[in-house]
Amino acid sequence: MRSSVVWIVLVCALVAPSAQARAQDAWLAPDKGLHFGVSLGIAAAGYGLSSLWSAPPRYRALAGFSLALGAGIAKETWDAMGHGDPSWRDFTWDLAGSLSGTALAWGIDLALERHARTRQAASRQARSLFVYHF
Repeated sequence: MRSSVVWIVLVCALVAPSAQARAQDAWLAPDKGLHFGVSLGIAAAGYGLSSLWSAPPRYRALAGFSLALGAGIAKETWDAMGHGDPSWRDFTWDLAGSLSGTALAWGIDLALERHARTRQAASRQARSLFVYHF
């Protein structure tokens, strides 16, 4: 737990932009869509891939969200090390994409699970009717 707090503080210190950088960093700049979309894709893919070894959906959601948010933190840390322009607004879009991708994947998972249960119930009912009549 302490190591995660240290990482968060470190990233906050590294990513804190100057007033001039904030003025040039629009909330709806073209790169914000990329941050959102890539984070959404990473979160959804992480959720799906984690289903190979994790049964409970909440653990899949945690895996997908953590993977996407970790990628966003890594990108902003890389930028803060002099390889780009670090931005809290970019990170906010990373967070929004991570949440959206996780919610999307979880929603699809729940819908598919509900559909499978409905099909199983219908199949059991059809078999019981078949056995009853013969």
